[in-house]
Amino acid sequence: MKIKRVETLICHARMRNWVFVKVTTDQPGLVGWGEATLEWHTRSVVGAVEDLAQLLVGQDPTRIEYLWQMMWRQHFWHGTGIVRATAIAGVDLALWDILGKVHGVPCHQLWGGPVRDKIRLYSHLGGGKMEDFYETPVDNAKRFAELAIDAVEHGYSAFKSMAVPPTMPIEGNKPVRAAAACVEAMREAVGPDVDIMVDCHARPSPAMGMQFAKALEPYDLYFLEEPCWPESLEGLAKINAAVATPIATGERLNHLAAFRDLFAAGGCEICQLDITHCGGLSEARRIAAVAEAYRIALAPHNPQGPVSTAASLEFGFSQPSYVICESVQNDVPWRYDVVDEGFQIDPKTQTVTPNERPGLGININEEEIKRHPFEQELLQRVFYEDGSVGDW
Repeated sequence: MKIKRVETLICHARMRNWVFVKVTTDQPGLVGWGEATLEWHTRSVVGAVEDLAQLLVGQDPTRIEYLWQMMWRQHFWHGTGIVRATAIAGVDLALWDILGKVHGVPCHQLWGGPVRDKIRLYSHLGGGKMEDFYETPVDNAKRFAELAIDAVEHGYSAFKSMAVPPTMPIEGNKPVRAAAACVEAMREAVGPDVDIMVDCHARPSPAMGMQFAKALEPYDLYFLEEPCWPESLEGLAKINAAVATPIATGERLNHLAAFRDLFAAGGCEICQLDITHCGGLSEARRIAAVAEAYRIALAPHNPQGPVSTAASLEFGFSQPSYVICESVQNDVPWRYDVVDEGFQIDPKTQTVTPNERPGLGININEEEIKRHPFEQELLQRVFYEDGSVGDW
């Protein structure tokens, strides 16, 4: 069996363009699907996949580790940059999809079988609608409470909010009080038994991140995400040591050594590796093994398209430290016209039972993708009050 073709299919989904990677073999009908979505870098990723294709065509698609090593190590530059790591991930997912189809089993069976019976999903406030999640102002605590109630009414026992505004390296207590008011409103709205996450989006400096972490600690968050830049390992470690709230990070790290350094520094309790950015399922499994040695939980970053979700769930059914799956269902109204999924979601509890189809268990509607061709992603920019550039 040989790889005949590696190609990308782009599907515009408002905030991002889903970049699907299709690997076609010389066996009739045998194809694999991956995803290499990277917001605002769509053209770069498509070019990177094209560059990798010359290493892959004519190769045996079942030699996944061999091909991964070749994609990561050849052409001199290692695959540590975000564009190349994302392109590698897209191909890697497709290769695992193929291998599962070759053996007639879901991917999680290739890795030792399921370690759990179900996986809990958590929602973004608004279900993934960009305006609700990213643009609800932190001076509108009432709206945060309304969106929290809506998530619970849709069956979610956990949800994530962006209740922390962009802040300069030092900005005083006003934004901290605003964030606390939003979280307090959500907690009062849904009660003590619903898990609330707050995503700082790596906006704060370590000093401001510490203030937010301490101010939000009384509200029993499930986790506080990216309280400062991922490059600030010492800052993350200090925040993690200072509060009882579990600190989550890792979505912007994209190779094993970076996670090794994060774990060794004591920078988090929850690892949010992104399977579509960290080199795919092959590298994700290595990262998970290191996380297991530190007894760090896994909750992968997953706001992208449907192939990313299928891969995250297959990964979760094989990993003992996996605790919850990020879920975006309402980003675009035609999401489920693009994909047919093998896993089942219980809408009353928002939990997922294992996929029983081979590979990633998905079918992609290429005709529907054509109805949503590439468009430039919606521009997101942040500036502070003095006009200087902030973090989105």
